[in-house]
Amino acid sequence: MLGIDTGGTYTDAVIFHDDQGILAKAKALTTRHDLSVGIAEALDKVLAQTSLDPRELGLVSLSTTLATNALVEGQGGRAALVMIGFGPEDLKRDGLAEALGSDPVVFLPGGHDVHGNEQPLDLEPLVAALPDLAKSVTSFAVAGYFAVRNPAHEVRVREVIRSVSGLPVTCSHELSSKLGGPRRALTTLLNARLVSMIDRLIGSAETYLAGRGVEAPLMVVRGDGALISASEARLRPIETILSGPAASLVGARHLTGLDNAIVSDIGGTTTDVAIMEDGSPRLDADGAVVGGYRTMVEAVAMRTFGLGGDSEVHIDDQGLGLRIQLGPRRLVPLSLTGTLHGTPVKETLERQLRASHAGRNDGRFAVRTGLPIALSTGLQPQEQALFDRIGNAPVPLDTLISLTQQKATLDRLVARGLVHICGLTPSDAMHLLNQQAQWDREAALLGMQLAARRKTGAGKPVAATPEELAQTIVDRLTRQSAEAILAATLAEDGLHDIDPARSTLISRALDHRPAITGFRLALDRPVVGLGASAPVYYPAIARALGSDLAIPGDADVANAIGAVVGQVRISVNAFITCPEEGLHVVTGLGEASRFTREQEAFAFARQTAMELAHKRAAANGAPDAVTLVTESVDVAEIEGRRQLIEARITATASGRPRHARA
Repeated sequence: MLGIDTGGTYTDAVIFHDDQGILAKAKALTTRHDLSVGIAEALDKVLAQTSLDPRELGLVSLSTTLATNALVEGQGGRAALVMIGFGPEDLKRDGLAEALGSDPVVFLPGGHDVHGNEQPLDLEPLVAALPDLAKSVTSFAVAGYFAVRNPAHEVRVREVIRSVSGLPVTCSHELSSKLGGPRRALTTLLNARLVSMIDRLIGSAETYLAGRGVEAPLMVVRGDGALISASEARLRPIETILSGPAASLVGARHLTGLDNAIVSDIGGTTTDVAIMEDGSPRLDADGAVVGGYRTMVEAVAMRTFGLGGDSEVHIDDQGLGLRIQLGPRRLVPLSLTGTLHGTPVKETLERQLRASHAGRNDGRFAVRTGLPIALSTGLQPQEQALFDRIGNAPVPLDTLISLTQQKATLDRLVARGLVHICGLTPSDAMHLLNQQAQWDREAALLGMQLAARRKTGAGKPVAATPEELAQTIVDRLTRQSAEAILAATLAEDGLHDIDPARSTLISRALDHRPAITGFRLALDRPVVGLGASAPVYYPAIARALGSDLAIPGDADVANAIGAVVGQVRISVNAFITCPEEGLHVVTGLGEASRFTREQEAFAFARQTAMELAHKRAAANGAPDAVTLVTESVDVAEIEGRRQLIEARITATASGRPRHARA
């Protein structure tokens, strides 16, 4: 079996055998402009380590943090949101207006009630807006009032959009069966923004595999750790948020054998923290929170922080002393920029060092990500003008930006995923301190020298030497990582109102300073550190927390391992309501079905849900899946008579992909 994990910085690959374990592993830089390059390099390396014929592979499974990273960094394509039966006031709920930003929204009369009965649908506002929208967005999101009970209006709107624009369309009923229209619309909007990104990832993997003669099915890890087919992931990329972290949890359990642990996975962009209890991660019943948005995606109860080896270093030099904060945005490290683009980068840094005064934009560059030009649709004139000045080679910000407002324009291009900012990161600090050595140390040194000569409010340099500043940055990453782990454990204990970054008592405990009143922290289980840089960062983090530490030997590819040892798991929900005596309505399975007898409604719901779950599991590569049914029935006593309020029938089919073999 072949496992692949495409992260923000590295793409990992492992060849795994159920009985023999890991046969080979390899890494390559993730090439965001063309993901197939990084995937091909990683897979070529791992296949070269074995004598295995690629045609012998029985399963290929892919996990990724690209969707998670995009939401954390506020990136994604421009999407149009179509709201059916909702009004402008609904945008104020669940953070929908904030998530929508400047993307367009169209309101249509229509929708359904809780029993699936429809209100008249008016398509005219959509038909009038479509010609212009088709030229300015990359995808559409459609959310209808009570569409989970009757999706007919969403389906009709989808057909109209596809016939005019030919662009991808996501409908809310495809993503969740839960009530709560605005949050379902938010989830649908985020899904639409991710479609092109995940489609490119899967397409890159498929192209490479086909070229090597691999005929094994391609699976993708979902946010709850289960596997789905590549075709399903293309339709519902939102389900791959927390895919990488979920795979890392599965991999951590496999590698350590620990039933109870705090699993912390540090990557280039994010740190993901979850609690392992009795061998399994807890699922977040309220939906995954990523990038500050509460979605309706069932996923592991994972807390994702915008903190990693490639996090942006913010130096606050306005006070009397030095203050540093990391993240949440990812930058391309200067050491990596120097490796990829060579001498011109270092010549620019040297030019800036020769200047008599430090500049605000010293040590920073802009470079196109290399996304297809079609994804740059809808840019405002000032955005297009700035984008045209940025090429595939890094452009120094001190020559690119001359006006204050251009900084905001550049940030919008970054948010669209069209431009990368290159600058100082913890990875550069580790290169300077000789704790990492894979990229260009000289570029890291030059960048650190530029940052170290900046003046504080007292008029003194922020650091006496580049090495001192590098150590301060690494210490800050240790501190923020410890605070992230504590935030996750405190939340698990129900102490949501304690912010470790603002708590004086926690600060004193983490400082380990001698005091008459001493404070100590204790965790009831070990920390499992994962990620390529885990051996570098986590010993100090564990010491700060006073906890035991476990770093498995293959911590650097835990996600790729987790990708190949998971199962397919598909759930289908049916709902039964009783709007009036003698009438039982079954919804959630397509068009509403009506029955006069309660027993008939329940029998139909159970059987149909089981059939749909088994059918979807088979479509996702597990035709031999075992299906279990659970029921939740809410009844009331009204004038001495039993009255059905609502029943929820859940059929879950799970099993290993049939073709999985060594």
